[in-house]
Amino acid sequence: MSEEITSYDESHITVLHAWEGIRKRPGMYVGSTGERGLHRAVYEVVGRPVNEVLAGRATSVDVTLAPDGGVSVADDGPGVPVEADEDGFGLEALLTSAHSGGQARGRDLAYLDMVGLGPYVTNALSSRLTAEVRRDGTRWVQEYTRGVAAAPPTAVGAADGSGTTLTFRPDPDIFETVECSFAVLEERFRELAFLNRRLAISMTDTRLPGEPRSVRFRFPGGARDFVAFLDAPARTPVHPDVIAFEWEDERMQGRAEVALRWCASREERLRSFANSCPTHGGGAHVSGFRDGAAAALNAYARKQRLLSAAETDLGVERICEGLTAVVSVKLDRLEFEGATRSVLGNTAVSACVGEAVREHLGRWLEEHPEQAAAVVARFLQDGSRS
Repeated sequence: MSEEITSYDESHITVLHAWEGIRKRPGMYVGSTGERGLHRAVYEVVGRPVNEVLAGRATSVDVTLAPDGGVSVADDGPGVPVEADEDGFGLEALLTSAHSGGQARGRDLAYLDMVGLGPYVTNALSSRLTAEVRRDGTRWVQEYTRGVAAAPPTAVGAADGSGTTLTFRPDPDIFETVECSFAVLEERFRELAFLNRRLAISMTDTRLPGEPRSVRFRFPGGARDFVAFLDAPARTPVHPDVIAFEWEDERMQGRAEVALRWCASREERLRSFANSCPTHGGGAHVSGFRDGAAAALNAYARKQRLLSAAETDLGVERICEGLTAVVSVKLDRLEFEGATRSVLGNTAVSACVGEAVREHLGRWLEEHPEQAAAVVARFLQDGSRS
């Protein structure tokens, strides 16, 4: 082997600034450079103000899609500190540091970011970002180009109220498309409002001249409202009431909210979430929910002598036919199976959710005998049991 081939020195090493690493491998941070990654870049910015609302420091989040391709995300919180505080958190740290802090983690907050870097990732993947902070009576502005600050934050006058607005333009050199889908963002923001009762979030699309679109979401009914939305307008309910309950269980270090209703179709619609993060692959909370629902219905059917001692239990798959359900857990410490966060792995959750669903659903069946009879009859008709 020649000396030329085996030689290795500092000339072979390329040192990248952190923002350069994000731009070089964007898929590692937002999942893709297609539309999915573009929307992820939006969520990375939206996550901080959403959690400001959930923490009680703000009342609403407003997102605007501009004709020039810009996306603005505004809140009415106290405003990000312009100078770094005692923990090292400030505006520039938020937008340029991988571990800038500024928001706690835990059961009370929503997880929208993919790798925990928030606006820092979006700033690096934007051709331009403008930060506006309204704090302590002063309005501050700072500009960034491809993740690099053009100058320090500048005071530009008196502030009207307080809050933070980040306006960014996704970089067309990075993304295959820089046109956000109103429908995709609308679905995710509606979902967040269903899962977090305190949250008020709006979105306005000004990209079409003379045809602005605007939506605002706030759902005090939580998961109960979510199930009613999923059922409307095409599904015919077997029973009128949406069954809903929530509880806290320190054995799983968190709390859960469940809502469900059976409909006349055979299609199952089950949406599951962990700290507001969709768990498309299910996991411990979903398996616990299914087992608990089956246990409650079988216990009720046997108590009412609708199933004899010699007959086998109604199977989980049969019971879930026609079911619309939302299963949401909010935990102090999340454990996902794999890097995609699609399957919840917290082992204690399955037993805790299963036990609670059996108890709460069982009580509902006892307290609503007419609706309970309609639900159980659905599974016993034509002698179809599994």
